[in-house]
This record gives sequence, structure tokens and C-alpha cells, in this order.
Amino acid sequence: MLKIPVTELFSSIQGEGPYVGARQIFLRLPKCNLNCPYCDTETIIPEKCRMESIPGSKDFRMLKNPIELNELIELLRSYDFSLHHSISITGGEPLLWADELQLLLPLIREYNLPVYLETNGTLPKQLDKILPFVDIISMDIKLPFGEKVFWNVHEDFLRKSLSKNVFLKIVVDEKAKLQDLQNARDLIANVDPSLLTILQPVTKINGIESPKPRQILDWQRLFLEKLKNVRVIPQTHVFMGQL
Repeated sequence: MLKIPVTELFSSIQGEGPYVGARQIFLRLPKCNLNCPYCDTETIIPEKCRMESIPGSKDFRMLKNPIELNELIELLRSYDFSLHHSISITGGEPLLWADELQLLLPLIREYNLPVYLETNGTLPKQLDKILPFVDIISMDIKLPFGEKVFWNVHEDFLRKSLSKNVFLKIVVDEKAKLQDLQNARDLIANVDPSLLTILQPVTKINGIESPKPRQILDWQRLFLEKLKNVRVIPQTHVFMGQL
């Protein structure tokens, strides 16, 4: 049986985007193809994964990595699916494990649990492998950092995602450049100006500061010049004390 490495499996409250407050099962997978300066998540493959002993208890036991897919399904079955809005497949970047997810997600959908994919939106070929098994896509639009620019691959990824319930999330900090914000806005507008777009002020980390209140208002106005549905939503799980 195929195996997949897992960082952690737990039940908690979604803290970002339009589904803030919804109860979800979180399946966090390791590794990432990016190194975003504001990232607050460990992405290495751990020797052991954290599994919540009782869903929602925050008491964890450790299991050896990687985990067989059938064993992972058995662990998921200990969760009361009726209490959960969906299962969030998150990371890291979960699409790095597209081959494994191609087998795992159909098994999850047998239990009528919607699949919510959190992704940095830079791996469109990998998305093709699992798109039929995904219900909701939380797609990042990454503003350029270092020498990395993502506009073309983001547009490709977004167009592939339109068959699903997709929304966009853009993390912004105090030093976000106006031209980068305009490029992000125009990319979305060229694909579908009605798509829900979330401006997410960065949670202060590694010396990176959140935008000033006036900046957020100005940037939202900028996006609303071409887009129909633009919201500002911070990371709420941080101040709620949730994972």
C-alpha cells in the first residue's frame, strides 16, 4: 500500500479566508516548493507525525512517518464527519504529494466529506491530477519576493481552478509594492473579476510588519476598481489560540 508523510492531523477552526470559524479536519503535509519570508509553518518531513488522540482535544500522539493510506483513512474515521464542514488538505504545499493524494482523496470523498485544498497556486500540472476530487480551492496569489515572480503560473493555475469553488488570498505586509498589487489585481480581473479576493494582512513575523490601517483601505479600494468582491480578513486563529 502506498504511503504518505504527514506533519499532523487534527480538528480545529479555520482561521483564514471566507470560511473563518468553520470547523474542519486539518491534514497537514510537509515540504514546500517556495520559501515565503512570512511563512510560520515548519515544512520538513518529520520522523513522526502528530495525530490528535481525541479530535479537538489538542492532545497528540506520535506515529511513525510515512503512513500507509489505508491506515490514514482509519485514523480519519475516528472523527465525527457530521461536526466538520470539510477536510483541509494543507501544508507546506500539498500538491507536492499529488500522486499520493490522487489515491487518498477519492477514499475521503466516499464519506461525503468535502475536500478543501489550501495551495500556493504554483503547481498547475499537479493540480490536474487531483482536481476531480477537490470541492473548494483556497489559492494564494504570491507577490514577488527575492527573484521569484509567479504571475504566469498563477494565471494558469487559476484558470484550471474555475470549475471549482475557488477564492484568492493575497498576504500583504507594510512594504508591499503598489505595482505588484496592481499586477495581482489585473491578473484576477483578466480571468474573472467576480472571484472572491481576500487581502490578508501579514501576522508580524521575522521583522515583517503588518500594513498600516490606511494602507489596507487604500489597497482594498485599488482592488475594487476592477474586482467585484474584495474582503480584508486577518489570520483569526492566531488570536483565538487555535492551531
